[in-house]
Amino acid sequence: MNLSKEEIIHLLTKEDGNSLFEKANKVREESVGNSVHLRALIEFSNICKNNCLYCGLRKDNLEIKRYRLTKDDILNDVKKAVDLGFKTIVLQSGEDMYFNQKRICEIIEAIKKYDVALTLSIGERTYQEYKAFKNAGADRYLIRIETTNKDLYHSLDPDMSWDNRYKCLLNLRELGYELGSGIMVGLPNQTIESIADDLLFLKHINVDMAGIGPFIPHPKTPLANKKGGTLDLSLRTMAIMRLLLEDINIPATTAMEALHPEGQIKALESGANVIMPNMTNHGYRKLYDLYPNKENTIKPLDLLSQKLQSINRTISKDYGFRKKLIY
Repeated sequence: MNLSKEEIIHLLTKEDGNSLFEKANKVREESVGNSVHLRALIEFSNICKNNCLYCGLRKDNLEIKRYRLTKDDILNDVKKAVDLGFKTIVLQSGEDMYFNQKRICEIIEAIKKYDVALTLSIGERTYQEYKAFKNAGADRYLIRIETTNKDLYHSLDPDMSWDNRYKCLLNLRELGYELGSGIMVGLPNQTIESIADDLLFLKHINVDMAGIGPFIPHPKTPLANKKGGTLDLSLRTMAIMRLLLEDINIPATTAMEALHPEGQIKALESGANVIMPNMTNHGYRKLYDLYPNKENTIKPLDLLSQKLQSINRTISKDYGFRKKLIY
């Protein structure tokens, strides 16, 4: 669906929320069906070289206990996920350069022996590294742009470059990855107009997956006392994303759940079609401390299935690639 910036701003601010969510839910059902793709999330290192003002993993947070999983640790978590029936593994970490090209490729090759789709979310790397990861078997890559307002981006991500992040997205697209990106809603000094620009940017680069979640202030960051994003605006933003790119995969992010006990269900009823249960070894899960109230327990899949059935949804049994609509 084509929407102008003015139309998006209207939907973000003046449109009845329930009407918008119902419309996005209908588009989701017509475009991608009623199945929900499960991605097994493995957070294998909370070490990061960056100092983003909003993130609990920032390098200047000296109160966090740091960890990195071994290859065997990661493969143990992968095996548990595969035994439970997961068809996609998501490897996520801070930008931990210990995991160089050789180490990441070895891990990818070992995981792909389990016949799963593999998503990487490990930040900014070189074209050559992205190419090596793709050749080793990686299928998807997630790197959030966070905001398209360059001044805002640079104020929140010191010593980083918005242009380089954009270049990473272009490199990943060129190399044939399924491309995931996304934004944070409710950042300090972020405007509604900026969010509209963000959504149009994600449509322009034609992402295959869009992760949209609220900004949640972390007590050990410089933004600890700032006002966080709201569930309503986050859901509106996500719903509009569904209208703009009908056939993409959109996760019901765990950050939604941090704001409301039924946050993920509300997201699924507003256009989302993906859930990423955390399959990280229990001893480390709570240490991947991105924001307060982050979900750190594994919900039994039978209970999750029952919950999905209550809203007329089922668990997908395929690998969850984007099935592009032909118009």
